[in-house]
Amino acid sequence: MTEKNPALIFHQLEMRMEERPDFVGLIFENGGLYPDEPLTYKQLVANSFKMAKGLRESGIGKGDAVALVMRNHPEVVYAMSATAPLGCIVVPIDPRSKGEKLAYMLGNSNAKAVITTADLLPEVEAAAVGISGLERIWLNLKPDADPALADKYPTVNELLEGPDIFDLPDRVDDPTLPMEIIYTSGVTGNPKGVVIKATRTVMYTALAQMVWGYTQDSVLYTGLSLTHGNAQAVTLMSAIALGIPAVISQRFTKSRIWDICRKYGCTTFSLLGGMMSGIYNEPPRPDDADNPVEVVISAGTPIAIWEAFEKRFDVKILEWYGAVEGGFAYKPIGKGPIGSFGKPIEGLMEYKIVDENDNEVPPFVTGELLMRAVTQKPEVEYYGRPKDSEEKTRGGWLRTGDMVHRDEEGWLFFDYRKEGGGLRRAGDFIIPSYVEKVIGEHPDVSEVCVYGIPAASGAPGESDLVAAVAPFEGRSVDPGELFRQAMKGLERNAVPSYIQVVEEIPKSASEKYLDRVLKEQFSPQAENVYKLEDYE
Repeated sequence: MTEKNPALIFHQLEMRMEERPDFVGLIFENGGLYPDEPLTYKQLVANSFKMAKGLRESGIGKGDAVALVMRNHPEVVYAMSATAPLGCIVVPIDPRSKGEKLAYMLGNSNAKAVITTADLLPEVEAAAVGISGLERIWLNLKPDADPALADKYPTVNELLEGPDIFDLPDRVDDPTLPMEIIYTSGVTGNPKGVVIKATRTVMYTALAQMVWGYTQDSVLYTGLSLTHGNAQAVTLMSAIALGIPAVISQRFTKSRIWDICRKYGCTTFSLLGGMMSGIYNEPPRPDDADNPVEVVISAGTPIAIWEAFEKRFDVKILEWYGAVEGGFAYKPIGKGPIGSFGKPIEGLMEYKIVDENDNEVPPFVTGELLMRAVTQKPEVEYYGRPKDSEEKTRGGWLRTGDMVHRDEEGWLFFDYRKEGGGLRRAGDFIIPSYVEKVIGEHPDVSEVCVYGIPAASGAPGESDLVAAVAPFEGRSVDPGELFRQAMKGLERNAVPSYIQVVEEIPKSASEKYLDRVLKEQFSPQAENVYKLEDYE
């Protein structure tokens, strides 16, 4: 019998199966499209090995890359577990990716095969044109798909048929091999593929115990895409490592999140900043505080709603900071100032904040955050981009690209991304979350993203503000009402110059608002853009 290594996800699943084969470790919540899918450790292991066997028989082997383009389904976990015993690499891709961006990631990763679902098949087919190394598309046919598609493409469903198997001849058990390629969000340009080794799984286990504070009574929840490092680290990997249940929705839902947590008794869930604002903007309900959630693990809580969110939903927020390339900090519950994302773990990581010449800056002065482990040289491998990899760790520090400041006690505060800059208007820096909060409180507004465009005045470094708003389904927004609400609730300098009405706010896999896309779509003359001066 192969000795189990906790750095390998399929070894962890095997260990959980040996301990409690019939324990439901993962529940996939399908939003009413079809029944939810509870999965025991025995089912997870058997299906992972059946998929591994099928992939091998189709010609997938050591060093090959298999891309996943689908929402949160059990088959994502099967594929992540199945590729490691084959010595190949899984490439989870944000299911919202389209066109040139999707084609870029499939081509850049040298994917030999892609697994997708019927609803995303047209985008995958279009993106696959011209990618010579992509040999096969596998379909994961869900109950709402056209069964006739099985005549056109091989299906994952076929791989999962037949008797259970719990091992694979000549399997690869090497934790030093690359486990996956995770692409950055692409907020400022083409995404970079970060090569992740299996050994990172051990770090996820440590975080689950030391930072997230999970216990055997915890029930985890996420609606974040499993293609993103957050959902993997905070929810999926942690649940498997500790043998505790996790509920995973196909996609994030701000309107149903509390009902899902009540149904399954979830004690904690993970959010990113834009998601928290969306939940807070939902109409108040009398049972908002009547829920089993104790802790919300958040990265990027808007300071404007932090305390109000905790009070309204009777939860505590554990704020943290991290990136798929590395770097980590967190603010324990009840410690540090509201608005800070915390500090690195003492004795394990160190940081400094530097100006453009790499000189350290004093407290309350913004500079780039540099981080590194105390006992380990930072390493980042962007797949196929050696120069970018080298630059990311130039001088022996991980260069985060995040512009931050610290207070006199060393608590860190995020200011803005180095690429993209801050929002400055008439000499004042505008905090988008405050503007988003005021506009988002309008009953017709579902989501808000505030961003800057070059100021019409031409003043260097100055921005005019645009508030992109998406109404609730079935509703419309009155731009005049939104401008008046902004003028009532904000300082005059923070009132947006433009309202841009869209069906939905484009987002990355990590639920970050893609203001880059909104900027590309923006024009002062566009029919969906309204000027403040026309309503004053």
